[in-house]
Formats: sequence, C-alpha cells, structure tokens
Amino acid sequence: MACEARGESFDGPDRPAAARRRAPQSRTKVEAQVALFRRKPKLPADQRPALEQDERILAWSPAADGVVVVTNRGLWLPGLHRLGWHEIHKAVWSGRDLVVTPASVVDERSDYKVVADQPILSMLLLDPGDVPDQIRARVTRSVAYTEHHPLPDGGGVRVVARRVSGVDGLTWTVRYDPGTPKDEATVDELVAAARAAATPPDTATLGC
Repeated sequence: MACEARGESFDGPDRPAAARRRAPQSRTKVEAQVALFRRKPKLPADQRPALEQDERILAWSPAADGVVVVTNRGLWLPGLHRLGWHEIHKAVWSGRDLVVTPASVVDERSDYKVVADQPILSMLLLDPGDVPDQIRARVTRSVAYTEHHPLPDGGGVRVVARRVSGVDGLTWTVRYDPGTPKDEATVDELVAAARAAATPPDTATLGC
C-alpha cells in the first residue's frame, strides 16, 4: 500500500524566504490600530459637566486644576460655567498652554450688542489630544461675518456676526478698539449696512 507523505508547516531556516515573509499590513489598518491603542478613555462620570439635553462631548483633556471639556455647545473650563463658542473672542494654543480670551456684553442696542474682552484665562493641558483642533474649528465656524471700521473721531470698531448654538439667524456684536469713544449713530449705520450685506436677498421679491 502506497503511503502519502505528509508535509509539516513551520517557520525555520529550511523554509523558503518567500514563504516566511508575511505580507505587510496596509497603512490604513496600522493607523487604525495605533489610533485605537492611543484612544483616550472616556471622561470619568464625576468630572462630567452638567450638559444640556442635546449637548455632547467632542474632546477633553486633564488640566493642572481640573478638566477642559469641548462640546458642540461650547467650552467648559475648570471651575467655570460653559463658554459658548460665540463668547470666545480669541483662543491660542502654545503647544502646552491653552489661552482663552472671553468676551461679555456691556451694552445692548436694538440690532446688536456691544461686547468687551474679559480677563484672559490660561491653563496647562496635560493630554490635549483633539482639544486644540476642536476649539479652533468651533470658534472659527461660529464667525459668519467680521469687519473692522475706523470711526470719524478716531479709533475704530469691529462688527461681527456670530452663529449661536440653538439660536436661529445671526447674533450681531460690536467691539470698540481700546480708548475709542462711543459713536452710537455711526456704529448703528455700520451694523445696518453689514446686516444688509450679509442677509441673502428675498427670492420672492426677485420673482423666483
């Protein structure tokens, strides 16, 4: 009776090099595995801010004195209430420190609000991850219109339209340059012109 020889499969010096060589993983698969390995754990429940019903966490980082949390509605900073994206005048990332300049309303007119910068907030991020990129994208996305105008008596103002989460339409604000005296009549005209330029024409009046 003839016997059939059974071959053994093993990795060793006697196996052809081509057979020992494993096919390299695709770059996409490797990157996915690295991203999974580096994925930050979920924010601990005892450090979650008091989110609104439709508010969701996009990124977070431990900070020197708490946590910094980015949501679709705004930025939660340690020991403070949430700053809406429209309330952030400037955010700077140094690669180590996050520096935020918030703004608050100091006067209200019929068609706009006058805002002024508040004290700068600075914090060290211990594991920033996507936090800086998310802040940059969200603050930038909130700005629909911005233009600086000189005023007749010196100084100037910046007219800005911001998108506010949960609010229809645009919210218009004005920021006076430091040392600029109020000129409500001129600024009213500047805001009215900006609103007209930023508002799409009514298609009904065009017969469309």
